[in-house]
Amino acid sequence: MTLVPEALAHGTVEREGERGSVWLAELPGLVAELLGRWDCTRDGAVTHGGVGLVVPVRWRDGVPAVVKVSFPHPGNVHEPDAFEAWGGAGAVRLYARDDARFAMLLERARPETLAEVADGDRVVTVAARLGRRLAVPAPPGVPLLRDRADAWEAELLRDAREVPHTLGSRAVDAAVATVRELGGDQPDLMVHGDLHPRNVLRAEREPWLAIDPKGCAGDPAYDGGTLLKSRVPALLGADDPAGAVRRVLDVFAEAAELDRERVYRWAQFHAVSAVFWGRRHGFRVARGGPGLDRLLDAAERLVESLTGPGRRPGVTG
Repeated sequence: MTLVPEALAHGTVEREGERGSVWLAELPGLVAELLGRWDCTRDGAVTHGGVGLVVPVRWRDGVPAVVKVSFPHPGNVHEPDAFEAWGGAGAVRLYARDDARFAMLLERARPETLAEVADGDRVVTVAARLGRRLAVPAPPGVPLLRDRADAWEAELLRDAREVPHTLGSRAVDAAVATVRELGGDQPDLMVHGDLHPRNVLRAEREPWLAIDPKGCAGDPAYDGGTLLKSRVPALLGADDPAGAVRRVLDVFAEAAELDRERVYRWAQFHAVSAVFWGRRHGFRVARGGPGLDRLLDAAERLVESLTGPGRRPGVTG
């Protein structure tokens, strides 16, 4: 019987309600079935992410692996497609998949994440170089980020009207301009979609390997914004937070060999979207109260610094 971690159970029920409770009740039996079918034996303590259970196992002649079972959700559908496209180059290998059950048998990496590295430039450089390697031609059927452009624009304009915020019109206009000018003009290259340091693990086969991709295709510069969002709490304590943010983006663009302006523009879009999301829902590190207010106030100041006084919407040079 698989022990479902309390934090995973609580978060699933809170987010998914009755569907989450039903899935959790079926999860131990599902894991047992998968272990038997894939000829695996348990090999260590169960862990979890935000939406899935991770069971360390030994597979075929003692190969260390993990069985990952995610809550059935559209956002989890194309994760195995991304792993197949990468074939182990910069990401953990996919050994087997059961799409109907949102389950995968994956290469096991070490528990240490890139987030534990103290050197901020090193963190950004490793993530950026991985992102560059992951930018391979996308297979048919994966979601295209360019198909989301109209929805992004509508959401930005709606949030700007409905959500209380202190962002200037220039900041919102710049994010909208990015969606209009870059959103529909994206290559069919794989992007991780959630490239933050906790989704990069130490490994044996390579120094670092990516996990937990969204499985989508688009502009590799898009991932600069997802990385920046994960770095903001640490950057807020810097003597010059705005300068620290710019350094993250400069290091990312250079290491990933990407156009600096596109990286800045996507980062500004992500930052504006994050402010609106936080105003509506809070963040994982602060759901409400003074802590959320401080984080949002700082985030809004950083958005303004990314937009820049006197710049026309969309330009960050």
